[in-house]
Amino acid sequence: MKFILGTKENMTQYFTDEGKVVPVTVVSAGPMTVTRVFESSKDGYNAIQVGFGEQKKQRITKARGGQMKGGLYRVLKEFRLKPSDKNDAKEGDKIDVSIFEPGDTLLVSGVSKGKGFQGVVKRHGFGGGPRTHGQKHSEREPGSIGGGLRTHVPVGMRMPGRMGSDKITQKNLKVIFVDKENNVMFIKGAIPGKRGSLVEIVAR
Repeated sequence: MKFILGTKENMTQYFTDEGKVVPVTVVSAGPMTVTRVFESSKDGYNAIQVGFGEQKKQRITKARGGQMKGGLYRVLKEFRLKPSDKNDAKEGDKIDVSIFEPGDTLLVSGVSKGKGFQGVVKRHGFGGGPRTHGQKHSEREPGSIGGGLRTHVPVGMRMPGRMGSDKITQKNLKVIFVDKENNVMFIKGAIPGKRGSLVEIVAR
């Protein structure tokens, strides 16, 4: 199982050897340090805990600092392993972008951009009301939310509310280019989140 943590940088274009233009997202991935290895015999499940990024000592609690063996990290993350996955990792091992190769298929997870409180037109794609027939202030209103003999709002009714800031997983993305010296990888297409946000990358 191949996995890594990184930060989303920006989008750009990548020209292949055939001269085709591919839209890519630039990700600064790793390096990570293995801080703990979980085994099913002792912990009940197989997983690898890794630390990523640097953090000041005064910003880390004692409880969290006790898990950070060998350094002070901004992020601690566990990656669950399947029973079929080989677990040769040891505490202190380094994981960098060199484990990935162009053509790998990825699952990329991140937190989408927060858009605050939004109406139904932006949040759900409603068409709004007609622009004629004496309308003044209801072009972007949702319309009726009940009707008939109902005396309550049905469960699941699409209405205005908070939009964004959700964990999104993008499937079937491809690695286009890997820069092992600078810990940078190009991923085809767009991935969730704003610039500088944390993303989880797992090879399928």
